[in-house]
Amino acid sequence: MSDVTIASFNVKNLIGPEQEYYEFQKYTAEEYAWKRDWLADQVLTLDADVIGFQEVFEPDALEDVMEEADQRARALNDVAQPARGVGYGRKAIFRRLKLEGYANAAVAFAPNLNDGEPGQRRPGLAVVSRFGFVGEPNVIQDIDPPLEVPFSALGGETGAGSFTLKRLSRPILKVRIAMGGRVVTLFNCHLKSKLGEYDRPPGADFAPAADLTDYDPVGRALGSLRAGLRRMGEAFVLRRLIVAELTAGNPVIVLGDFNDHENAVSSEIIAGEIPFKNYAWMLRHDAQHAGDRYSREEARQIREDVEAMRLHSAESLFVQKSLRDMVYTATFGGKFESIDRIYLSRHFLPGTPDTVGEMTYFSVLNDHLTDGSHPEAPYNKLASDHGQIMAHLRLRDGAA
Repeated sequence: MSDVTIASFNVKNLIGPEQEYYEFQKYTAEEYAWKRDWLADQVLTLDADVIGFQEVFEPDALEDVMEEADQRARALNDVAQPARGVGYGRKAIFRRLKLEGYANAAVAFAPNLNDGEPGQRRPGLAVVSRFGFVGEPNVIQDIDPPLEVPFSALGGETGAGSFTLKRLSRPILKVRIAMGGRVVTLFNCHLKSKLGEYDRPPGADFAPAADLTDYDPVGRALGSLRAGLRRMGEAFVLRRLIVAELTAGNPVIVLGDFNDHENAVSSEIIAGEIPFKNYAWMLRHDAQHAGDRYSREEARQIREDVEAMRLHSAESLFVQKSLRDMVYTATFGGKFESIDRIYLSRHFLPGTPDTVGEMTYFSVLNDHLTDGSHPEAPYNKLASDHGQIMAHLRLRDGAA
């Protein structure tokens, strides 16, 4: 058996000092040093084998953080590990206390195609893996051909309209990692936020709906609609990639910042539908009469087909085990939500036909979170506004 830890970490605007990422926003050298130290400390606390990072503007800044974490790991090991030759040095407790660090870890970075000039920057993603990568990482952002979603005609209407998506707001990073003697496909993503997407007319200095001194509730609602449509479109693009991997028989892990709760439509698109207990009571899709139902064998096959394509939230699996519901990764306006998640295919569930192991524990680091609506929240830019999460997996050893 092999124990593996997988983590997701939104680092909140990681970039070097004196670089304007959003308009009028940048870190002084002192602020950057503080942020780097705080991030390195969180990375060290996680001590995960694989970490998916979101909101990384430049790989150099992330490498700076990982190097700082690695230096701290070596310093702690020098203090905690017995000298060579000491008889008690082989005790299991010292192996568990040892921090591996990230000196030999591989890093994959996905830049954002929407990245712009200073003040108009757009962050990308990264994955750090102690196990390296199998093959080249794959970055998905431009959608070719574009995603076309036609709306069904209602009644006698014609030309019901459609929704088109040509590019994701942020990239999806797909990597393949050998762990526990097999290759696992991992997706790191950061879906469109709930922040309204307001249209700025050509030549205008700002979008009219962004002017809160001339409040436009309808324009604000339209901005939220755009954001929601984009997020759900991005969820579908990710789902399509996931299904391709599951159909090929590959174990899948999906992690990142999904910017919505687990039961949101976008999240359900990604995870797949939950099967009914029994499909035999349902009218067939091609029913010829009121009693034309699916057979028991058809119902069993439908359920199996749906289950095979589902993903399972690591957080929910943990809550089911612990009988506690206290996990949250973001807070705003008094609402505590989990918008960062790790999804696992059924390969990581015990008792399934194609199981390769199971999740044994789930960790969340959220003591640093400040309610985003609190007056002090804007000054908390040096930490992250997300909790960090980690799934602890125990994998059966197998052939890669």
